[in-house]
Amino acid sequence: MRVKELTKKYDGKAVVDSVSFRIPKGKVISMIGPNGAGKSTVMGILSRLIARDSGLVDFDGTDISRWKSKELSKRLAILTQTNNIQMKLTVRELVAFGRFPYSGGRLTPEDHRKVDQAIQYMELEEFQDRFLDELSGGQRQRAYIAMVIAQDTEYVLLDEPTNNLDIYHATNMMKIVRRLCDELGKTVLLVLHEINYAAFYSDYICAFKDGRIASFGTVKEVMTKETLSEIYGVDFEILEISGKPLSIYY
Repeated sequence: MRVKELTKKYDGKAVVDSVSFRIPKGKVISMIGPNGAGKSTVMGILSRLIARDSGLVDFDGTDISRWKSKELSKRLAILTQTNNIQMKLTVRELVAFGRFPYSGGRLTPEDHRKVDQAIQYMELEEFQDRFLDELSGGQRQRAYIAMVIAQDTEYVLLDEPTNNLDIYHATNMMKIVRRLCDELGKTVLLVLHEINYAAFYSDYICAFKDGRIASFGTVKEVMTKETLSEIYGVDFEILEISGKPLSIYY
């Protein structure tokens, strides 16, 4: 996937301003930056949830706007920040929604197999018949990720997957993100506010500031005190733990 000169304005103000980058296949790429920097807007544009004003989103050689929705949903899945489903659903029923692009709601034996695999992968077997409102926040997040796994797409887009999770559940969520890439071969693009999670679990970081890309590169290329201090406007020090650069800010 390639993005070129992407622009989005609200009330005449550019919230995404001439953004260009390429998403490497089979890697975890984290988008970081202050609130209002344009990260979630770019994510929305890439998934066609938000209309761009100008620019190109090239997906497998074709502008993403020209893809048929059914075909695109077999290649790309997104999990947004807010997933407040009002229906009374069990975990298994939610995960089965991931097969809708293939089955149209009438599950085949292959669809059921994919649902079973996703539930097993996320270790949700004991919860699969429980209703979502009976689960903890971490369990619900795992159920939503299982739905994405059942969708079986090459690209997975996650907008703040650790939002509202405590440290234990947030860390487990990032381990799951890493497994999606390493074990299932997914290309994972996510928006994160916790930059140390981005540093420890990502292959590449795309840092935003004021609607533009301030830095894009490997973790070590972006996680420098000079780059982070410029982006966030606070002082940083960088430590290295297990070969990964981690930040302290003050």
